Amino acid sequence: MTDHPVIGISSYQQQASWGNWDDQAVLLPRRYVDKVAQAGGLPVLLPPSEGGAAVLSRLDALILSGGSDVEPSRYGAAAHPAAGPFYPDRDSAELDLCTHALASGLPVLGICRGLQVLNVALGGTLLQHLPDLVGDDSHSPERTGYGAHKVSVAAGTQLAAILGRSEAAVPTHHHQAIDQLGAGLVATAWTDDGVIEAVEFNRASADGAPFMIAVQWHPEAGDDLSLFTALVAAAAAFGTRP
Repeated sequence: MTDHPVIGISSYQQQASWGNWDDQAVLLPRRYVDKVAQAGGLPVLLPPSEGGAAVLSRLDALILSGGSDVEPSRYGAAAHPAAGPFYPDRDSAELDLCTHALASGLPVLGICRGLQVLNVALGGTLLQHLPDLVGDDSHSPERTGYGAHKVSVAAGTQLAAILGRSEAAVPTHHHQAIDQLGAGLVATAWTDDGVIEAVEFNRASADGAPFMIAVQWHPEAGDDLSLFTALVAAAAAFGTRP
């Protein structure tokens, strides 16, 4: 038993090299694990395995992590030439995790791809290549790292309460974003070019909705711990439910 809420984090399964080895591996950037631990949670990696949603009954919260593009067929679209690569096994596993977590009331934090998975799970669609829409690479200015841009946060939202401010400079690395919002979701933050940068449940129409925040940026790559602290607090409350 532990006093620390158990936070599951979805992870990758890809070819990787370490030491003398080159093999299929379950991967996740360490930043996710470090931020959860710093916020007081106990991080547990969830591989993209069939039937993985069975583990949710042993968790107090779920993080849907960043990563590759969701396969467009999942939301009824053909693939854009700039989209991909796609990992169908990960899509299936995370969509299943997301659906079951929301149904059970498990607190959820979606990060970058995680926001997109959540939106698709709720029937929404995605913009497959933002430079086509905004005319530049400002949302993903670094090929292998993170840029930064400003987001404006809607007043009176859970996100505004968590961040404690109406504007923030956030770490960014994404070329896709929400197009049509999924059922029950409301946008809560945007960049100056109008791209949706965060969502949560519409509390007015979803009374008693579980804790669910999803952001398009990468809080694990920044210094602001507030989203992870809020998730761990929600997880602690969920873990003490009757």
